[in-house]
Amino acid sequence: MHDDLKEEGIVNKVGGRFKLSTLIQKRLIMLNTGAKPLVDMRNPDKMAIVIQEILQDKIFLDASGLVQSRGISREEMARRAMMSDVSGHLGVED
Repeated sequence: MHDDLKEEGIVNKVGGRFKLSTLIQKRLIMLNTGAKPLVDMRNPDKMAIVIQEILQDKIFLDASGLVQSRGISREEMARRAMMSDVSGHLGVED
């Protein structure tokens, strides 16, 4: 288990354990379907990448439950998600 997930800071940052779990799952789907990491890491562990993206305020869930990125427009995030998913599903909604 990643030590950062044991800390309350990351839970509070995203607004609770449910939101944290949702954000992690949705972002992992995006990374697994080809989305580019928003942090520079040599570590191939995608969970570590997602945790760092959260801790560095790179990603968050918007009011509708979609993964958003600070500094990247909603349209750009959706475009990147669509390009990375061959099935046409955005990879950010269930």
